[in-house]
Amino acid sequence: MEKFTKLTSAAVYLPIANIDTDMIIPKQYLKTIKRSGLGRWLFAGLRYNSQGNPQPDFVLNKQPRAQILMAGENFGCGSSREHAPWALMDFGIRAIIAPGFADIFYNNCFKNGLLPTRLENEAITALANEGKPVTIDLTAQKITCGALTFSFKIEANNKKTLLDGLDGVATILQNREVIEVFESKYFTQFPWLSMKVKEK
Repeated sequence: MEKFTKLTSAAVYLPIANIDTDMIIPKQYLKTIKRSGLGRWLFAGLRYNSQGNPQPDFVLNKQPRAQILMAGENFGCGSSREHAPWALMDFGIRAIIAPGFADIFYNNCFKNGLLPTRLENEAITALANEGKPVTIDLTAQKITCGALTFSFKIEANNKKTLLDGLDGVATILQNREVIEVFESKYFTQFPWLSMKVKEK
């Protein structure tokens, strides 16, 4: 997983509350468990018209290289599909700024290297009106844009996950030796709990 320390990018503003995961990546595109290729269908219902052509006025069509997405309250609600952060990441989005997030989506973001940050609506509107690149400094927990600076809160374990670039499995494997020692002692004491098949 790619580390996240500091990001400066154009930011696009989608001032819609309750953007659910079906809006982020519609259900008809969930026929894969691969994380690549889903960015093409990110916000498909908004990015394309009924003929499948790009809507020129949609923010991500006007700023396709933006890596920061700003949105309304309760971003990522709906079903718990992990395809939603996959699609955002595959499109190139590395951070989302919103007043609040659905819990499952919020946690899925960190597992995939995507930074969700909470700011009040007024702060997000000010960033959008500034119309300049936005810098997110995860180490300092600051968001800056022109003369504007805002602080954001983040759980220590989630911050470490992104700074280290380690997903859940990689984090656990950092303690592999400790785990193996524990298992060896545990299964020596309780051998009937071991799932290992003995050779004949």
